[in-house]
Amino acid sequence: MVLQTIDPGKRIIGAIGTASTFFLLIWTGVAWGAPITFNTALPVAEDEFIFREQFVLDRSGDDPSGADRDRGVFAAVSVLGYGITSDLAFFGVLPYVDKNLEITSMGVRRTRDTSGIGDLTLFARYEVFEDNIPGRTFRIAPFAGVELPTGKDDETDGLGRLPASVQAGSGSVDPFGGLVATYQTLDFEIDAQASYKVNTEANNFEFGDVARLDASLQYRLLPRSLGSGVPGFLYGVVEGNLIHQNKNRSNGAKDPNSGGTTLFLAPGLQYVTQRWIVEGVVQIPVVQDLNGTALEKDYVVRFGFRFNF
Repeated sequence: MVLQTIDPGKRIIGAIGTASTFFLLIWTGVAWGAPITFNTALPVAEDEFIFREQFVLDRSGDDPSGADRDRGVFAAVSVLGYGITSDLAFFGVLPYVDKNLEITSMGVRRTRDTSGIGDLTLFARYEVFEDNIPGRTFRIAPFAGVELPTGKDDETDGLGRLPASVQAGSGSVDPFGGLVATYQTLDFEIDAQASYKVNTEANNFEFGDVARLDASLQYRLLPRSLGSGVPGFLYGVVEGNLIHQNKNRSNGAKDPNSGGTTLFLAPGLQYVTQRWIVEGVVQIPVVQDLNGTALEKDYVVRFGFRFNF
Protein backbone atom coordinates (compact mmCIF):
# COMPACT_ATOMS: atom_id res chain seq x y z
CA MET A 1 0.00 0.00 0.00
CA VAL A 2 2.27 2.71 -1.31
CA LEU A 3 1.01 5.98 -2.67
CA GLN A 4 2.35 9.48 -3.28
CA THR A 5 1.61 12.65 -5.24
CA ILE A 6 3.86 13.11 -8.28
CA ASP A 7 2.61 16.12 -10.28
CA PRO A 8 5.18 18.99 -10.03
CA GLY A 9 2.48 21.68 -9.87
CA LYS A 10 0.29 22.08 -6.79
CA ARG A 11 0.88 18.37 -5.98
CA ILE A 12 4.56 19.02 -5.37
CA ILE A 13 3.55 21.92 -3.14
CA GLY A 14 1.55 19.44 -1.08
CA ALA A 15 4.47 16.99 -0.98
CA ILE A 16 7.25 19.46 -0.24
CA GLY A 17 5.56 22.31 1.54
CA THR A 18 7.88 25.27 0.74
CA ALA A 19 7.71 27.74 -2.14
CA SER A 20 11.49 27.77 -2.63
CA THR A 21 11.59 24.01 -3.07
CA PHE A 22 8.62 24.22 -5.43
CA PHE A 23 10.42 26.58 -7.80
CA LEU A 24 13.53 24.42 -7.66
CA LEU A 25 11.49 21.39 -8.66
CA ILE A 26 9.82 23.22 -11.53
CA TRP A 27 13.23 24.35 -12.79
CA THR A 28 14.79 20.87 -12.66
CA GLY A 29 11.69 18.95 -13.78
CA VAL A 30 12.22 16.36 -11.05
CA ALA A 31 9.74 13.56 -10.18
CA TRP A 32 9.81 11.24 -7.19
CA GLY A 33 10.14 7.53 -6.48
CA ALA A 34 8.50 5.80 -3.50
CA PRO A 35 8.52 2.44 -1.65
CA ILE A 36 6.99 -0.50 -3.51
CA THR A 37 6.33 -2.97 -0.67
CA PHE A 38 4.96 -0.54 1.95
CA ASN A 39 3.83 3.03 2.61
CA THR A 40 5.33 6.54 2.43
CA ALA A 41 4.91 9.61 4.62
CA LEU A 42 4.61 11.99 1.66
CA PRO A 43 1.08 13.44 1.60
CA VAL A 44 -1.65 13.25 -1.00
CA ALA A 45 -2.58 16.79 -2.11
CA GLU A 46 -5.93 18.10 -0.87
CA ASP A 47 -8.88 17.05 -3.08
CA GLU A 48 -6.58 14.83 -5.18
CA PHE A 49 -7.04 11.10 -5.91
CA ILE A 50 -4.31 8.52 -6.42
CA PHE A 51 -4.97 5.12 -7.98
CA ARG A 52 -2.60 2.18 -7.82
CA GLU A 53 -2.78 -1.31 -9.29
CA GLN A 54 -0.24 -3.90 -8.19
CA PHE A 55 0.06 -7.51 -9.36
CA VAL A 56 1.58 -9.91 -6.84
CA LEU A 57 2.89 -13.45 -7.36
CA ASP A 58 3.66 -15.20 -4.05
CA ARG A 59 5.28 -18.66 -4.15
CA SER A 60 5.96 -20.98 -1.21
CA GLY A 61 7.38 -24.42 -1.96
CA ASP A 62 10.16 -25.25 0.51
CA ASP A 63 8.30 -27.80 2.66
CA PRO A 64 10.12 -29.40 5.63
CA SER A 65 7.09 -31.60 6.47
CA GLY A 66 7.66 -34.16 3.70
CA ALA A 67 4.18 -33.58 2.25
CA ASP A 68 5.67 -31.75 -0.76
CA ARG A 69 3.36 -28.76 -0.28
CA ASP A 70 3.46 -26.06 -2.94
CA ARG A 71 1.36 -22.93 -2.41
CA GLY A 72 0.85 -20.17 -4.96
CA VAL A 73 -1.05 -16.91 -4.68
CA PHE A 74 -1.71 -14.43 -7.47
CA ALA A 75 -3.33 -11.14 -6.47
CA ALA A 76 -4.40 -8.02 -8.33
CA VAL A 77 -4.50 -5.32 -5.66
CA SER A 78 -6.40 -2.07 -6.33
CA VAL A 79 -5.70 0.97 -4.15
CA LEU A 80 -7.51 4.31 -4.16
CA GLY A 81 -6.31 7.23 -2.04
CA TYR A 82 -7.88 10.64 -1.44
CA GLY A 83 -6.36 13.76 0.14
CA ILE A 84 -8.93 15.07 2.62
CA THR A 85 -6.57 17.87 3.69
CA SER A 86 -2.90 18.56 3.00
CA ASP A 87 -2.07 16.41 6.08
CA LEU A 88 -4.85 13.78 6.17
CA ALA A 89 -5.37 11.09 3.53
CA PHE A 90 -7.76 8.14 3.37
CA PHE A 91 -7.12 4.87 1.49
CA GLY A 92 -9.06 1.82 0.40
CA VAL A 93 -7.41 -1.42 -0.73
CA LEU A 94 -9.30 -4.28 -2.42
CA PRO A 95 -7.57 -7.39 -3.81
CA TYR A 96 -8.72 -10.06 -6.23
CA VAL A 97 -6.94 -13.30 -5.32
CA ASP A 98 -6.32 -16.69 -6.91
CA LYS A 99 -4.93 -19.23 -4.44
CA ASN A 100 -3.90 -22.86 -4.84
CA LEU A 101 -2.28 -25.47 -2.62
CA GLU A 102 -0.77 -28.68 -3.95
CA ILE A 103 -0.05 -31.45 -1.45
CA THR A 104 0.85 -35.14 -1.57
CA SER A 105 -1.25 -37.33 0.75
CA MET A 106 -1.00 -41.13 0.87
CA GLY A 107 0.87 -41.10 -2.42
CA VAL A 108 -1.75 -39.01 -4.22
CA ARG A 109 -1.08 -35.47 -5.46
CA ARG A 110 -4.03 -33.19 -4.69
CA THR A 111 -4.77 -29.58 -5.59
CA ARG A 112 -7.05 -27.29 -3.61
CA ASP A 113 -7.79 -23.82 -4.95
CA THR A 114 -10.14 -20.85 -4.91
CA SER A 115 -10.41 -17.36 -6.39
CA GLY A 116 -12.43 -14.22 -5.80
CA ILE A 117 -12.55 -10.83 -4.08
CA GLY A 118 -10.43 -10.71 -0.93
CA ASP A 119 -10.78 -8.67 2.25
CA LEU A 120 -11.18 -4.89 2.03
CA THR A 121 -8.66 -2.70 3.88
CA LEU A 122 -9.48 0.87 4.94
CA PHE A 123 -6.99 3.17 6.64
CA ALA A 124 -6.13 6.80 7.28
CA ARG A 125 -2.72 8.46 7.42
CA TYR A 126 -2.02 11.81 9.10
CA GLU A 127 1.17 13.83 8.82
CA VAL A 128 2.26 15.02 12.26
CA PHE A 129 5.74 16.40 11.50
CA GLU A 130 7.52 18.06 8.58
CA ASP A 131 10.89 19.74 8.21
CA ASN A 132 11.64 21.39 4.86
CA ILE A 133 14.54 23.22 3.26
CA PRO A 134 15.10 23.80 -0.48
CA GLY A 135 15.79 20.46 -2.15
CA ARG A 136 14.82 18.16 0.71
CA THR A 137 12.01 17.27 3.11
CA PHE A 138 11.53 15.04 6.16
CA ARG A 139 8.04 13.77 7.08
CA ILE A 140 6.53 11.57 9.81
CA ALA A 141 3.01 10.17 9.59
CA PRO A 142 1.14 7.64 11.78
CA PHE A 143 -1.57 5.51 10.17
CA ALA A 144 -4.36 3.26 11.42
CA GLY A 145 -7.04 1.14 9.82
CA VAL A 146 -8.93 -2.13 9.67
CA GLU A 147 -9.19 -5.14 7.37
CA LEU A 148 -12.83 -6.11 6.82
CA PRO A 149 -14.12 -9.62 5.91
CA THR A 150 -15.43 -8.95 2.40
CA GLY A 151 -13.89 -12.12 0.89
CA LYS A 152 -15.52 -15.54 1.08
CA ASP A 153 -14.14 -17.64 3.94
CA ASP A 154 -16.28 -20.81 3.70
CA GLU A 155 -15.31 -22.30 0.31
CA THR A 156 -15.30 -26.10 0.01
CA ASP A 157 -14.19 -28.70 -2.53
CA GLY A 158 -14.46 -32.48 -2.84
CA LEU A 159 -12.22 -32.89 0.21
CA GLY A 160 -14.32 -30.59 2.43
CA ARG A 161 -13.74 -27.07 3.69
CA LEU A 162 -10.63 -25.40 2.29
CA PRO A 163 -7.83 -24.53 4.75
CA ALA A 164 -7.83 -20.95 6.03
CA SER A 165 -4.64 -20.20 4.05
CA VAL A 166 -6.44 -21.02 0.79
CA GLN A 167 -9.68 -19.08 1.45
CA ALA A 168 -10.10 -15.77 -0.39
CA GLY A 169 -11.06 -14.01 2.88
CA SER A 170 -10.30 -14.45 6.57
CA GLY A 171 -13.80 -13.90 7.98
CA SER A 172 -12.34 -11.70 10.74
CA VAL A 173 -12.14 -7.97 11.50
CA ASP A 174 -8.45 -7.13 11.90
CA PRO A 175 -7.22 -3.70 13.10
CA PHE A 176 -3.71 -2.41 12.43
CA GLY A 177 -1.59 0.69 12.88
CA GLY A 178 1.90 2.04 12.57
CA LEU A 179 4.26 4.91 11.83
CA VAL A 180 6.09 5.80 8.62
CA ALA A 181 8.88 8.33 8.05
CA THR A 182 10.28 9.72 4.78
CA TYR A 183 13.49 11.64 4.03
CA GLN A 184 13.54 12.94 0.47
CA THR A 185 16.13 14.86 -1.57
CA LEU A 186 16.52 15.64 -5.27
CA ASP A 187 18.73 12.54 -5.74
CA PHE A 188 17.31 9.91 -3.39
CA GLU A 189 14.60 9.03 -0.90
CA ILE A 190 14.67 6.92 2.28
CA ASP A 191 11.50 5.53 3.87
CA ALA A 192 11.06 3.51 7.06
CA GLN A 193 7.95 2.01 8.62
CA ALA A 194 6.93 0.08 11.74
CA SER A 195 3.50 -1.54 11.94
CA TYR A 196 1.43 -4.09 13.87
CA LYS A 197 -1.70 -5.99 12.80
CA VAL A 198 -4.04 -7.76 15.23
CA ASN A 199 -5.69 -10.79 13.62
CA THR A 200 -8.91 -11.84 15.34
CA GLU A 201 -10.81 -15.14 15.42
CA ALA A 202 -13.35 -16.37 12.86
CA ASN A 203 -14.65 -19.90 12.23
CA ASN A 204 -12.69 -21.16 15.27
CA PHE A 205 -9.45 -20.09 13.58
CA GLU A 206 -7.15 -17.14 14.18
CA PHE A 207 -4.10 -16.15 12.16
CA GLY A 208 -1.17 -14.96 14.29
CA ASP A 209 -0.66 -11.23 14.80
CA VAL A 210 1.88 -9.65 12.45
CA ALA A 211 4.63 -7.16 13.40
CA ARG A 212 6.89 -5.73 10.72
CA LEU A 213 9.72 -3.27 10.11
CA ASP A 214 10.31 -1.98 6.57
CA ALA A 215 12.95 0.21 4.95
CA SER A 216 13.42 1.50 1.39
CA LEU A 217 16.05 3.41 -0.58
CA GLN A 218 15.16 4.89 -3.98
CA TYR A 219 18.08 6.39 -5.91
CA ARG A 220 17.84 8.25 -9.21
CA LEU A 221 19.84 6.35 -11.83
CA LEU A 222 18.85 8.30 -14.96
CA PRO A 223 19.28 11.08 -15.84
CA ARG A 224 22.41 11.53 -13.75
CA SER A 225 22.11 15.34 -13.90
CA LEU A 226 18.85 17.27 -13.65
CA GLY A 227 17.67 19.65 -16.33
CA SER A 228 14.57 20.90 -18.12
CA GLY A 229 12.71 18.84 -20.73
CA VAL A 230 13.31 15.36 -19.23
CA PRO A 231 10.07 13.32 -19.60
CA GLY A 232 10.81 10.72 -16.92
CA PHE A 233 13.26 9.37 -14.35
CA LEU A 234 14.58 5.87 -13.64
CA TYR A 235 15.06 4.99 -9.98
CA GLY A 236 16.85 1.99 -8.53
CA VAL A 237 15.10 0.60 -5.45
CA VAL A 238 16.37 -1.57 -2.59
CA GLU A 239 13.96 -2.52 0.20
CA GLY A 240 14.08 -4.69 3.31
CA ASN A 241 11.10 -6.25 5.09
CA LEU A 242 11.44 -7.87 8.54
CA ILE A 243 8.17 -9.68 9.28
CA HIS A 244 7.28 -11.64 12.43
CA GLN A 245 4.01 -13.55 12.70
CA ASN A 246 2.77 -15.22 15.88
CA LYS A 247 1.51 -18.80 15.78
CA ASN A 248 -1.97 -19.43 14.40
CA ARG A 249 -4.70 -20.72 16.68
CA SER A 250 -7.25 -23.40 15.82
CA ASN A 251 -10.09 -24.11 18.29
CA GLY A 252 -8.15 -22.09 20.85
CA ALA A 253 -4.92 -24.13 20.57
CA LYS A 254 -1.70 -22.79 19.08
CA ASP A 255 -0.46 -24.43 15.89
CA PRO A 256 3.24 -25.30 16.51
CA ASN A 257 3.85 -25.46 12.75
CA SER A 258 2.94 -21.87 11.97
CA GLY A 259 4.37 -18.40 12.36
CA GLY A 260 7.96 -17.23 12.68
CA THR A 261 10.27 -14.53 11.34
CA THR A 262 11.25 -13.75 7.75
CA LEU A 263 13.65 -11.13 6.39
CA PHE A 264 13.18 -10.15 2.74
CA LEU A 265 15.65 -8.27 0.57
CA ALA A 266 13.89 -6.64 -2.40
CA PRO A 267 15.71 -5.06 -5.38
CA GLY A 268 13.58 -3.23 -7.93
CA LEU A 269 13.16 -0.44 -10.49
CA GLN A 270 10.76 2.49 -10.97
CA TYR A 271 10.12 4.67 -13.99
CA VAL A 272 8.63 7.94 -12.78
CA THR A 273 6.90 10.72 -14.76
CA GLN A 274 4.90 13.77 -13.69
CA ARG A 275 1.61 11.82 -13.64
CA TRP A 276 2.36 8.12 -13.43
CA ILE A 277 4.82 5.51 -12.19
CA VAL A 278 5.61 1.98 -13.44
CA GLU A 279 7.45 -0.20 -10.93
CA GLY A 280 8.58 -3.71 -10.13
CA VAL A 281 10.38 -5.53 -7.32
CA VAL A 282 11.33 -9.08 -6.29
CA GLN A 283 11.22 -9.94 -2.58
CA ILE A 284 13.82 -12.62 -1.80
CA PRO A 285 13.79 -14.31 1.63
CA VAL A 286 17.34 -14.11 2.99
CA VAL A 287 16.44 -15.30 6.52
CA GLN A 288 13.55 -17.61 7.48
CA ASP A 289 13.25 -18.67 11.11
CA LEU A 290 9.87 -20.41 11.09
CA ASN A 291 8.17 -22.64 13.64
CA GLY A 292 8.04 -26.41 13.18
CA THR A 293 7.19 -27.42 9.61
CA ALA A 294 5.75 -24.07 8.53
CA LEU A 295 5.93 -23.66 4.74
CA GLU A 296 8.83 -21.44 3.66
CA LYS A 297 8.64 -18.67 1.05
CA ASP A 298 10.40 -19.00 -2.30
CA TYR A 299 9.90 -15.44 -3.56
CA VAL A 300 7.35 -12.65 -4.02
CA VAL A 301 7.19 -10.65 -7.27
CA ARG A 302 5.38 -7.29 -7.37
CA PHE A 303 4.71 -5.29 -10.54
CA GLY A 304 2.32 -2.42 -11.09
CA PHE A 305 1.56 1.20 -11.86
CA ARG A 306 0.03 4.26 -10.20
CA PHE A 307 -1.22 7.64 -11.28
CA ASN A 308 -2.81 10.70 -9.70
CA PHE A 309 -5.79 12.74 -10.87
